[in-house]
Amino acid sequence: MQTLNHLKRALGLGILALFCAATARAAPPLQIGFMPIIADSQAFVIADGLTAHNPLKGARMISFQNGPEIVQALLSGQLDVAYVGAGPAMVARAGGADVRFVAGNEYGPARVLALGNLAPFFKDATPAEAIAHFTQAQGRKPRITTFPIGSGPAAALRQWLRDQTGAGLDSVQIVYQGENQVVQSLLTGAVDGTVSPDPAIDIVMARQPSAKVVDLIPDQPGAGLLVRERLIKDDPDVVRALVVAQIEATDLLRNQPKKAAVAVQKYLGGGRLPMDIVLQSMSHLTYDPDPRRLERDTAKLYAFQNSMGVFKKPLTVSELFDPGFYDELKGAAK
Repeated sequence: MQTLNHLKRALGLGILALFCAATARAAPPLQIGFMPIIADSQAFVIADGLTAHNPLKGARMISFQNGPEIVQALLSGQLDVAYVGAGPAMVARAGGADVRFVAGNEYGPARVLALGNLAPFFKDATPAEAIAHFTQAQGRKPRITTFPIGSGPAAALRQWLRDQTGAGLDSVQIVYQGENQVVQSLLTGAVDGTVSPDPAIDIVMARQPSAKVVDLIPDQPGAGLLVRERLIKDDPDVVRALVVAQIEATDLLRNQPKKAAVAVQKYLGGGRLPMDIVLQSMSHLTYDPDPRRLERDTAKLYAFQNSMGVFKKPLTVSELFDPGFYDELKGAAK
């Protein structure tokens, strides 16, 4: 809260109002892309009007079920702004989308969930041993679901299999699908485990007590606030307003999570998730609007994804980021 108060005093309410006034002009509403996952919490807090300034008021909020859908929307020019993970953002940028991260959302380790039929094999065994023992006992490889190739969760799972555990990419059957399909396949037992963003894992654990988080995958990049370069050039005040609101939303998520969770709940699971699951999912993340942390972790992700042949064209990670707006605001707050 102290940082936010410094920001307000330094900039002055008049300047902040100028930043946000751009959104009130007679112009087409912003097209905002997001996914109904906990990583996009800032978008939900802002859109619900819980921040002092709301540049998303009047914007068109468009929900997507997976990263490739957002990538296609960015490549087609459908979106002005996206709250999106580093993986899809890199794919979009490498594909020619004129987009840049101007703020971060969050970061935290990816979690590996095993359902009741797989989880016991991890007791007193390394992950590679657990997978091998399951395969021998069941006569088949474990089926592990995650988001589509190019997404952060898919990269985390493949990194876990290849580098962290040494089990090998061919030791499991990977099922790539969208967020709703991930949850449904876990609840119906169509798969044996997952690496996926919250709230999927917490939803499953609440309904299936035998499901266990059996490992963590550290240093995973989270999501961030992605905007078109055209918006940066033509409407910098709009971008400043978005970053100001991002800082305010992050402050609320850090210091008043129960208040923020009221907004977050509306966008997850069709607004039907119990509040305790929402709060539990929020507790796994560290909310941070600084795009530089996201840039460092994105560079690591790019190196891994590139080694896996995900990108057909090379990408300079630094060109995906524009920290200038955040630095300007933080500098004014000192």
